Amino acid sequence: MNAPEIPRQEAERLIALRGLQLLDSNADKGFDRLTELATKIFELPMSMITLIDEDRQWFKSHQGLKVCETPRRISFCGHVVADGQPMVINNALRDPRFSDNPLVTGSPFIRFYAGFPLFVAPGVCVGTLCLIGTLPRAFEDAEMDRLRLLAAQAEELIELHVLRAQARQRETLAGSTH
Repeated sequence: MNAPEIPRQEAERLIALRGLQLLDSNADKGFDRLTELATKIFELPMSMITLIDEDRQWFKSHQGLKVCETPRRISFCGHVVADGQPMVINNALRDPRFSDNPLVTGSPFIRFYAGFPLFVAPGVCVGTLCLIGTLPRAFEDAEMDRLRLLAAQAEELIELHVLRAQARQRETLAGSTH
């Protein structure tokens, strides 16, 4: 198993990630609708919006998976964040980077993976929108384009979350000065 590389600008990336105030936040209907839509569009059992923290991958939203985080060192999404590029694994059992990964050899028995990076600024990738299947599968260019569109929507939801948090902060500050 190959653990994901650490991005060159990891310290800056982590500062940006924590500044979003999304890690360990409550469920959000917008994010949940997006992952639900992804599972339905691609007819796959699992989809997640992941955020890659220092030692873990945390799921802001997840469909078809009971856990809300896994270790970064075994994450598929960590590879996407390190490269800043989409990644498709058609059959994880046949990919030497993942064939002995505990998420492949054990639950949830990942066979197919497609992940698209989520950026909060140019060059600052904080996570992914990913799809997971328990059977090998091909992934066509048109499907990658649909995943790209959904990932862009996830980025917009992240931006909206930040704007709302900033507005709440301004309201709190304004209320405390009166």
